[in-house]
Amino acid sequence: MKILLSIIAACITSIAYGQPAFPGFLQGTWKTENRDTYEHWDKLNESSLKGFAYKLVDGKIRVTEYLEIGLKKQDVVYTATLADQNQGEGVDFKLVAAEGTWTFVNPVHDFPQKIVYRELSANEIFVEVSDGAGKGFSYKMIRQYVPDTTSANPAFDAALAGRLGGDDYGMKSYFLVILKTGSNTTAERELITNSFRGHLDNISRLVEENKLVVAGPLGKNELQYRGIFILHNIPSEEEARALLLTDPAIKNGLLDYELFSWYGSAALPEYLPASEKIWKLKP
Repeated sequence: MKILLSIIAACITSIAYGQPAFPGFLQGTWKTENRDTYEHWDKLNESSLKGFAYKLVDGKIRVTEYLEIGLKKQDVVYTATLADQNQGEGVDFKLVAAEGTWTFVNPVHDFPQKIVYRELSANEIFVEVSDGAGKGFSYKMIRQYVPDTTSANPAFDAALAGRLGGDDYGMKSYFLVILKTGSNTTAERELITNSFRGHLDNISRLVEENKLVVAGPLGKNELQYRGIFILHNIPSEEEARALLLTDPAIKNGLLDYELFSWYGSAALPEYLPASEKIWKLKP
């Protein structure tokens, strides 16, 4: 019995570590108590939130900060980007405490070093922004119930939107891959031929598995960029990188890549059935 309980406990621990806690409760619009400042969050998938902070000035929205929470490797990371600070680069804060009090820290940043979202109820949160040593500011935010405005789009198709996995704006999260010349400068013709044949076969496989939605070459350029992929239905950057290594040309160093998170129309994959009906020669 002790052995069985140990095995069960190990399995539970494995599952817990394999699926890090995620603050999905933030989805929606939140207003700071007694102030016209807000945060709005959209849930892109089970491990990704994208949002922005804004204030109302003369009845108009003025965005003050772009926000994102997502997985980077095995960590849940909160990224804040201010257009007029840090040359537009985001600052990352790692989640170190969850479930009720969500604490994100970056001990090497000047200010803030610590951002905390505390769930007070289903409709209230308390936010603390500090240097990690007690100096900072805090405020309460209240969930705003925005009326359903889908009727504003007379062509809205709820079934289609649900099937494509789009958010309220008809958008979803993808990974954009820029392929570029790799570090392997071999002249071994058999390796080159087999690698690029495998590259094309791998593209077809990923399309069939519903993981690749766009692929194609770029024109000649000084940056040695060779082509692009757009990956979808991939939950994390780590999984996207592992997927790219199934391409023989990348694995053998003939191609390298740069990887970016991209937010685009959820309808993008809809062109694929038509694409199968318009080619005469298969590469």
